[in-house]
Amino acid sequence: MLQKLTIKNYAIIDHLEVDFSGNLNVITGETGAGKSILLGALSLILGERADPGVLYDKQAKCVIEGAFKVKKAQVAAFFQQHELDLEDQLIIRREISTAGKSRAFINDTPVNLSQLGELSQYLVDLHQQFDTLDLEKSDFQREVLDALVNQPTLQQEYHQLYLRYVQVQKQLKQLQDQRNNANKELDYNKFLLDELIEAAFTPNEIEELDAELKVLSHAEEIRNALSRAYFQLKEDEQPVLSQLRQIQSSVQGLSAFHKDAPAIAARLQSAYLELQDITSEIEQINDQVQFDGARIEVVNERISTGYRLLKKHGVQTTDELLKIRDTLTQSVEGALNMDEQLAQLEKEQDNLHQSLLKQAVVITAARVKVATPFEKDVNGLLAQIGMPNAQLKAAIIQGNLNAFGQDTIEFLFDANKSGNFGPIRKVASGGELSRLMLCIKSLVAQSVALPTMIFDEIDTGISGEAARQVSIIMQAMARRHQVICITHQPQIAGKADAHYFVYKGSTDGKVTTNVRILSKEERINHIAQMLSGEKPTAAALENARELVK
Repeated sequence: MLQKLTIKNYAIIDHLEVDFSGNLNVITGETGAGKSILLGALSLILGERADPGVLYDKQAKCVIEGAFKVKKAQVAAFFQQHELDLEDQLIIRREISTAGKSRAFINDTPVNLSQLGELSQYLVDLHQQFDTLDLEKSDFQREVLDALVNQPTLQQEYHQLYLRYVQVQKQLKQLQDQRNNANKELDYNKFLLDELIEAAFTPNEIEELDAELKVLSHAEEIRNALSRAYFQLKEDEQPVLSQLRQIQSSVQGLSAFHKDAPAIAARLQSAYLELQDITSEIEQINDQVQFDGARIEVVNERISTGYRLLKKHGVQTTDELLKIRDTLTQSVEGALNMDEQLAQLEKEQDNLHQSLLKQAVVITAARVKVATPFEKDVNGLLAQIGMPNAQLKAAIIQGNLNAFGQDTIEFLFDANKSGNFGPIRKVASGGELSRLMLCIKSLVAQSVALPTMIFDEIDTGISGEAARQVSIIMQAMARRHQVICITHQPQIAGKADAHYFVYKGSTDGKVTTNVRILSKEERINHIAQMLSGEKPTAAALENARELVK
């Protein structure tokens, strides 16, 4: 419920504070006095974009603030989702700077416009004159029936199922495209993979074979050099090892005469031992190195295969070649496994489709069940507000599955009991649309907890008894919901729980819009003026008293 609206420096409003009743609030005033300016200011805290040209004083910022009383359960999910503090009273503030920059706050926490717009859906249903165009939209017509069905869990379950169905369809299409592309490359990739598998290279094998070939190709040269080294170290007439042993003994004998001799002798001993190890290794290597023509041929052939594959795949090492083999393996296996994945997705798609069809039938049945009472109630209200020959029919046409079932909802209208029903968008006039919207919203309000309902001159084009019946409908709506109505109809003004008068004044030579709540006697006088003019007659005053009574 909107408890208070504060407006500073907006359009031709300098400073206004309006406290609203929780029931039927009526706003009246002369044309051009600024009634719709109030709604324009309100729309800013509901997420509408700001125009910097609305500043009353170009040197000061504009501030619009609304205080709402809310049921915490109604908005808890929104506040939790956006990590906002939830209190018993909700304060929404919008500021427009002199530079035209706009800022918005919820309970003093900065928010963006999309968040304001989302929150407004829980707070206010703002119906302006041009909003009757919504009535022509199929989505709105479906939403009306679904509101009367009032089974949100059923709709939510169906909607989640439908989202999964769409997701599976998308995945299926992508996988089918991938398979088609993969099939084109599968044969070639499989050929490449088979070639690499047949080669059966092990990690670093080509590099090791290259090193082995160098040894095999220079076997005689290596053996000759190693043999000479071994001979000189161990078997020569004066082998190096023997000479080093003698030198070490000689230096060791000097230990009694020079303090550095033992250290040098120890180092010579280490060198002797190291040289002994080297000699043994030379002997082992020499024994291992053999010229093997058959092995050279095998290695050459293996290296040739390796170099050919390296060049073919544009890489330099065996390990890179093995990575390509692994990638090709995954690609080929993936292509071969796609059929299984496709079969699984197709099965899931079929199961989802069957589940959706079953739920859609339930949803359709629920809509059909409320459609006839809805038609009857709307037609009764239309007769009540001066359209006795008008009839509405809710056509439920089954078609393909969509996000909300399998129905297309079309409101058909016949203004003259001609039996010729046509789509509202084609056959209803502006005035008829306005009254239809009022009847529909009053019925929907009985079924669901709509937020504060605001009507901007929805009664345009009616008078007399029709206006009185509209006032009765609004009064009935106000028993369950806060209703704020801008009107020119005295019959509606007479039903108000709070009556606000909008008028123009002058402040420092500037025209300003002002609002004040009328006392009972002021209401009677003002309504009488609405009935008969600036100087109301005694009959008009009496009529006004009757309306207020």
